[in-house]
Amino acid sequence: MANEPNIALVPVQGDLSVQTAPALKRTLQSLIDDGTQRIVLNMADVPYVDSSGMAVIFGALRAMRDRGGLLSLVNVSPNVMHMLKIARFVDLAPVSLAGERRSVPELDPSAKPLWRTTFPVCTCELCAARERIEHLARTMPFSNDAVFDLMLAAGEALGNAVDHTCGEGILATASGYPDRMVIEVADCGGGFDPSEQAARCLNQTDERGRGIRLMRLLVDSVSIVPRPSGSGMLVRLEKLV
Repeated sequence: MANEPNIALVPVQGDLSVQTAPALKRTLQSLIDDGTQRIVLNMADVPYVDSSGMAVIFGALRAMRDRGGLLSLVNVSPNVMHMLKIARFVDLAPVSLAGERRSVPELDPSAKPLWRTTFPVCTCELCAARERIEHLARTMPFSNDAVFDLMLAAGEALGNAVDHTCGEGILATASGYPDRMVIEVADCGGGFDPSEQAARCLNQTDERGRGIRLMRLLVDSVSIVPRPSGSGMLVRLEKLV
């Protein structure tokens, strides 16, 4: 949809050096020129970054910030993390080590939210729904980057709901707790097999699983289950403060 934010997961392979940096620069510039709001660089296969590679990453970060977007690095090796710390890149953008994942404690069923709101979502007003979630997130002690990621993840969940239903009967519920914000998006569609979607998530070329992969990059916990009553699915997102 035209009003959906554009998110890109970019795999980087091999040394990011004077020889390979220009190709990455072209890829990132193309995404930025196309209006991509969120770029995640998967650094799992990058053992080394030199000054040329660092310049490309810094340049892309500045360009994204100038346009109100965000760039981050995930699956960074300890050696590359050391380089990023020396360059002070970690002070400017989200960076996570390979294998690093926040542990999300199970929410006590008896815990009462600080606040909770539920509202219907019209397919022609997804932008307004994202903005409402963003406004609610800003009442929590999140960084601007965390709010941005939560809003984008919610956009993916809303997009999935539209994809799996006729576009009616979509409800969003946002709840604030002392340690997290929870967003639930419920639809009344025909549903799908969560195990099948999990398999699709492993297929990097399958667009049907792309949204789930992105949500899991953007928030701390994602669950997708059939609605407890009636037809359709329930997507639950949790972001720790």
